[in-house]
Amino acid sequence: MSEKFNVADIFGENVFNDTVMKERLPKNVYKNLKLAMTGVQELSLTDADVIANAMKDWAIEKGATHYTHWFQPLTGTTAEKHDSFISAPKENGKVLMEFSGKELIKGEPDASSFPSGGLRATFEARGYTAWDCTSPAFVREDATGATLCIPTAFCSYTGEALDQKTPLLRSMDAINEQSLRILKLFGNTHSKKVTPSVGAEQEYFIVDREKYLQRKDLIFAGRTLFGAMPPKGQELDDHYFGAIRERIGAFMKDVNKELWKLGVSAKTQHNEVAPAQHELAPIYAQCNTATDNNQLTMEVLKKVAYRHGLVCLLHEKPFAGVNGSGKHNNWSITTDDGINLLEPGKTPHENIQFLLVLGAVMKAVDTHADLLRESASDVGNDHRLGANEAPPAIISMFLGEQLEDVVMQLIDKGDATSSIQKGKLKTGASTLPDLNKDATDRNRTSPFAFTGNKFEFRMVGSADSIAPANVVLNTIVAESFKEIADELEKADNFDMACHDMIKKLFTDHHKIVFNGNGYTDEWIAEAERRGLPNIPSMVDAIPALTTPKAVKLFESFGVFTEAELKSRAEIKYEAYAKAINIEAKAMLDITGKQLIPAVIAYSTELANSVLAVKEAGADASTQADLLTTVTGYLKEMKTQLAALEKAVADGAEISNVEEQAKFFRDTVKTTMDALRAPADKLEMIVDKDFWPFPSYGDLLFEV
Repeated sequence: MSEKFNVADIFGENVFNDTVMKERLPKNVYKNLKLAMTGVQELSLTDADVIANAMKDWAIEKGATHYTHWFQPLTGTTAEKHDSFISAPKENGKVLMEFSGKELIKGEPDASSFPSGGLRATFEARGYTAWDCTSPAFVREDATGATLCIPTAFCSYTGEALDQKTPLLRSMDAINEQSLRILKLFGNTHSKKVTPSVGAEQEYFIVDREKYLQRKDLIFAGRTLFGAMPPKGQELDDHYFGAIRERIGAFMKDVNKELWKLGVSAKTQHNEVAPAQHELAPIYAQCNTATDNNQLTMEVLKKVAYRHGLVCLLHEKPFAGVNGSGKHNNWSITTDDGINLLEPGKTPHENIQFLLVLGAVMKAVDTHADLLRESASDVGNDHRLGANEAPPAIISMFLGEQLEDVVMQLIDKGDATSSIQKGKLKTGASTLPDLNKDATDRNRTSPFAFTGNKFEFRMVGSADSIAPANVVLNTIVAESFKEIADELEKADNFDMACHDMIKKLFTDHHKIVFNGNGYTDEWIAEAERRGLPNIPSMVDAIPALTTPKAVKLFESFGVFTEAELKSRAEIKYEAYAKAINIEAKAMLDITGKQLIPAVIAYSTELANSVLAVKEAGADASTQADLLTTVTGYLKEMKTQLAALEKAVADGAEISNVEEQAKFFRDTVKTTMDALRAPADKLEMIVDKDFWPFPSYGDLLFEV
């Protein structure tokens, strides 16, 4: 019988949220904490001690024995070290459960043990985690028991950011400050804070764990390095929004329950386009919290899948030939009193503040398209971008019919006098109601699309943190706001200056707007004519981090120093080469130990069949032809195996990280593709009893 529970009763029950803090903290301490959360003042150690004690008592009541500073280093995952609450035993042999404000505020993991891009040497180990009081602590329950998790930033002994959270918080400060300047230009003095809001849709694949454990490529690389397409893929479109299978439904139910208890507002779940692919989407939240929540979502998906005998694959392209997985980053800017700066209203041509903000975003995306592309670059995304509902590698903006019309009125006529209004969708059936249509259709091929009152950045990879994309979005828009405010604050006639500014922004940056099909060859040619960058791979994208333009941008707002940017570039080059190297070595292992022995065994069986048929006096030409084909592919596979072994060895000799990454992309990856080709052809020929691991059909359709 299905377990029953009330969502409202369990939502946030494991979160040290505002309600809990109000109940458990003295009024003056609660007030001081709220002021610290808004950046008005620092929290005293005395108050921190009170908060830590209340947090400890609350966590122990929920069964927690340990606490951890939960942080996001540049490894692509989260990190934590668990300490118990017990203090030194007393004379009577008893222990006290203690947790101080100092322990709450600061931790000391080794900075040299995480990627630093040269910022920290091996012998320079000290680093610090610092409590982020703007993201609530939570109790996580798993096989280790219950643990109090305290979201923290992570920096080196010398102050450089070594994580995803620190620059994100810095970028949020930047856009807050500049947004308030824009609002004041329009006479808004009641809004005190502006915060970027984000909703991150999460796509993922689910496969059976027993089958997964038979695939070394999935275990080591997170994606299939070999695999022929099954007779059926996604061409019938029957999986998308289809009925959720029982086993997956049970998994989703437990995922939702876990996330709701952690205060993650999981809202939407459905089957995605590819077989075995699914999506989970939350309600939007404040940018920093949304980033933490998305990290929690990925962790919960993996953990709950394991309990159900399943495995959650977060790689952007675990299977060739079907849709990859992305993470749609829905971004907007909202004031503390509920004003969405990206809300156009019913008549956007009359909403001057919105038009100015829209022009600022156009300017930001056009000026820093290379940085946006880099923020969504990783090894897996190189396989995904450009097809199967993933956006192309060219950054462009989709505005839709209504806003495009307003923009063109201002560009062509100097003034906008109307907005295309939504109409009625007539269903044509007497028993069905006519429906109100949105003013604009959707464009699934656009990497940066306006969707009513937010922008959807569709490029982010499914395994990635959403922090880098939002760091870039927040900072580039802050820069646009600053430049606009610098000029308009000096204007004698604000209305006239604002009108001229909006027209100039639209005219100068309209080239970034494209409402058509982003998958066509015509768009590639058109984008080149417009001067828009086409950056096909992660390795090509990384240099955007260290251009003079990028250094000036990030340093001017205190988001990154030049040293931090260079370190991140080096980390990314290293990550690319290491990921391809792992994939290549996995291919060598699988080919040498599994595929070649399996094909030899099958060809031996064929050879014996040829001899047996001939001895029986029958025609053995079919068997002989098949044997020739198999041994031909086997020889090709052996040749490519040797070539890959050499390529991997050559790559290991390259000391420059950028050159090594390029070599792994251009030589090692190409050789891997050449090795895969004969193997996949053999999979379609060799008897299934001989093939050493589950096929695509087994993985995608047998869950």
